[in-house]
Amino acid sequence: MPALERRHRHSLFTSFANHTAHAAGHPATFTLAVLIIIGWAVSGPIFHFSDTWQLIINTGTTIVTFLMVFLIQNTQNRDSQAMHLKLDEVIRALDGAHNTLLNLEDLEDQELQAIHKRYARLAQRARDALERGEADTAVVDIAEEAEGALKATKATGASARTAKAEGAERSRKAR
Repeated sequence: MPALERRHRHSLFTSFANHTAHAAGHPATFTLAVLIIIGWAVSGPIFHFSDTWQLIINTGTTIVTFLMVFLIQNTQNRDSQAMHLKLDEVIRALDGAHNTLLNLEDLEDQELQAIHKRYARLAQRARDALERGEADTAVVDIAEEAEGALKATKATGASARTAKAEGAERSRKAR
């Protein structure tokens, strides 16, 4: 896979974001931040707790927070995408796994909710089986259930298309 071979070539922003996110989570960075705040607080009497003294810490923390939000979001987006790809590969590689679950993150909320309800029913069936002393590892074919729902949706769409075509045909004959 050629794309994987280039995995160490990052854009300047990606490299900076990775390095900054790693450094921001390091204990030494936390210690440095605490020391800066202590130094600022100790310097208060020297500067007579002036407006400028307060403005320095307010401005500094605002700028750091503003920039860190974007860097952390960028890192989380990449981590999330990588995790989804890894899960997709596991699903694709496992026998018996439902490939329809690939790329779920691209579905609309309603579609995700419908799939969630199916899996909630499956989980409830497994809990009920355990209460009856049965194994909860039986494979229930979610794909069959999904296929039934899809057929029902297609049937509804097909009947609507048929009715529309019949109406168009009647109107053409009436002319």
